Amino acid sequence: MTGSKNGHGSGAGAGNGPSGRSRGGKVKVRNTHRRTTSSNQWLARHLNDPYVAAAKAAGYRSRAAFKLKELDAQFSLLGQVDRVVDLGAAPGGWCQVVLERRPRATVVGIDLLPIEPIAGVTLFEKDILDDDTEALLLGALGGQADIVLSDMAANTVGHQMTDYLRTMGLIEAGLDMAGRLLRPGGTFVAKVLAGGGDGTLTALLKQSFATVKHVKPPASRKGSSEWYVVAQGFKPRSPDA
Repeated sequence: MTGSKNGHGSGAGAGNGPSGRSRGGKVKVRNTHRRTTSSNQWLARHLNDPYVAAAKAAGYRSRAAFKLKELDAQFSLLGQVDRVVDLGAAPGGWCQVVLERRPRATVVGIDLLPIEPIAGVTLFEKDILDDDTEALLLGALGGQADIVLSDMAANTVGHQMTDYLRTMGLIEAGLDMAGRLLRPGGTFVAKVLAGGGDGTLTALLKQSFATVKHVKPPASRKGSSEWYVVAQGFKPRSPDA
């Protein structure tokens, strides 16, 4: 099943805020029995993250919007696109960035989680692995995609190998879908792990794209293992290949 780029909730109740302002301007999270130590640590990072504040000020639904903006600035991903698919689109920040850059583009987002409507975007609450997903997305696009974006991430269980395999499965599912949606010369952008160094995945990408590059945009937290792969110049395989 597909994943989502939704983050953790704060777990704070009304009238009992999770934090207070400390010296130096940083937010100090109050410990509570309702949250684990790791949840408190995540919340502290989140509340003190300048990208979170910037996303709120700009009206973006998530800080992840800045990752796509930074990737676009580096690789000129969105300047000429007319048809765009966002896999794992919730909560919608990447769709917002696409429309900001290309207001007339046809943008289609899909996620297992519900997404609040975005004017100008067609949204599906659906699994990309469903048999009818390809036809549904192509129908909404009105043709093949210029770019397929994927910020999908598997829900983690805390076991390193299990989490790795779940995430790799999502990446490969996204690549398979991109191969069926993209026009010749199109682009695939996806979240990967640890620089995308998995040999099998890199080999698959190089078979299907003219260039494959790995990058960690500044908005990606330094402590995380996430990187992004930018694969450009899609080369469709012949039916007999």
